[in-house]
Amino acid sequence: MCQNLYINNVQDFCLWGPQTTAEIGAVEQIVVSYCSFPGRGTRLFHNGTIISAHFVETPDFIQITGTGNFQDIHIAAGDAGGELDPHGADGAGNPHGGLVFTNRWTQGTSGLGQQIHEWTNFMSVSQYCIRACKPGPMAAAYCQHIYDVTGCAWNMPADYGEGFTECKGDSGIPMGLYPQADGSTSTFHQGEGATPPAHPAPSTSACTTYQSSSLYAPTAFAAASASAAAATSGGVNTRSGTTAIPTATQAANSAGIVRPTFVSLGSAMPCLVATSLVGLFAAVSVLF
Repeated sequence: MCQNLYINNVQDFCLWGPQTTAEIGAVEQIVVSYCSFPGRGTRLFHNGTIISAHFVETPDFIQITGTGNFQDIHIAAGDAGGELDPHGADGAGNPHGGLVFTNRWTQGTSGLGQQIHEWTNFMSVSQYCIRACKPGPMAAAYCQHIYDVTGCAWNMPADYGEGFTECKGDSGIPMGLYPQADGSTSTFHQGEGATPPAHPAPSTSACTTYQSSSLYAPTAFAAASASAAAATSGGVNTRSGTTAIPTATQAANSAGIVRPTFVSLGSAMPCLVATSLVGLFAAVSVLF
């Protein structure tokens, strides 16, 4: 059961979903990761699971927003969604043991990037948003976890429309904070009066647009067909494969750079390796 989640760019990211069909809110402690990139021991998305994806990097966080067919990752039909974060009502996080990594700012000692301690994720049967906050004094503010019933558009106002893009962006105003005319800041607390409107989506620039076909087909978004069923054991998609760098359209960013960066898998500790080590240590403890 892999609960490591990676968010690196528009092609290389993961989301959490149930192990078997359920509403997110009922199983948030035990959801598992589904990813677009093979080789880390996680489940993989099927072709058609991700319908749109919009990645933004700001001075304070990275995030990806969009739409999908998340019955493919066992979210129940009609589920309006739920929130996942590293805190949870019991302080153990949802999911328990869930770890988030990115190589966007540093490769880290393992090659998989650095662990991100402040993040927030909303999942419904058709929409998703996930934000990983850069370590620093504003991380907790930009990755608040106390607005769990307000959903993606309120917590992470951004592009949820069609297409696949990767952009730079402004950080905007943290969710729940409202600057006042006198220079003070008002903080909204969920459940206290009417919910104020969401902030406008922060501006973006230097965007690269990708064609969905270049993100899907020969990548880990393998076809959900009879071959998919043959490659699945006990509901766990175990397929692997090679991932091609996506082809940008002519509307590249202002610098003309196509820049999805992919992780080095050779020196990492993905879920399968970590599980093997746990088993090894358990065997040694029995011997001694």
